[in-house]
Amino acid sequence: MVRIQSWNVNGIRASVKSGHFQAWLESSAPDIAGIQEAKATPAQVEDVWSDRGYQAFWHPAQRAGYSGALLLTRTPPNTVTLGIGIERFDDEGRVIQADYDDFTVITAYFPNAGRGEDRMLYKLDFFHAFLEHCNALRAAGKSVIFMGDLNVAHNEIDLARPEEALKGTGFLPVEREQVDAIIEHGYVDTFRALHPDTRDAYTFWDPWRDRRARNIGWRIDYVFVSEDLSHRVTDAFIEPDVMSSDH
Repeated sequence: MVRIQSWNVNGIRASVKSGHFQAWLESSAPDIAGIQEAKATPAQVEDVWSDRGYQAFWHPAQRAGYSGALLLTRTPPNTVTLGIGIERFDDEGRVIQADYDDFTVITAYFPNAGRGEDRMLYKLDFFHAFLEHCNALRAAGKSVIFMGDLNVAHNEIDLARPEEALKGTGFLPVEREQVDAIIEHGYVDTFRALHPDTRDAYTFWDPWRDRRARNIGWRIDYVFVSEDLSHRVTDAFIEPDVMSSDH
């Protein structure tokens, strides 16, 4: 049994300083943890994982205090790759890939399109490039698991206020089509596969007007597996009581 978890921590320095991150590692005890939006470099964060048996791999963004990915793993991977080989995406520190004997794990922080047309185009380009990358891994015979903040709610069941969401980004048809494409290419949304009708299950809450306390949220964080691994998934869950981030 391997426990794989994903968390957009929205600034790991603050989470470690408050002790929330250490508490999560102790209580959840993932074997592999994909962290997004770390917003830090290794030198800026106290190492609170080595003593707990984790090896850390970082992919910071070139821009200080922005984006960034971190992978923690108790089992040493065979190889680790930072990015997907496209400079304009990799400069933002969005992807870490770890190859193990039986599967490949990727933690990914997908772009937010909330800052104008250019960023929407960037987001859509990233989706296309990332899917091509995963498909290439599968064509090479690898079983793929990828997790992270996709910055898209797939269907109405995945957010509390669909009509309100359409006024911004994150639930636009063109964004939702990207998740459709992922599924059409043979990847399984593990949470929705095991909980097809579950409502009010969210992973992100806008801090505005205390929406987390009222559970007015979005499910924009996912763990996908290639179809050949779906029979090995025994559980998929959300931990809404884990604090220190808006996810």
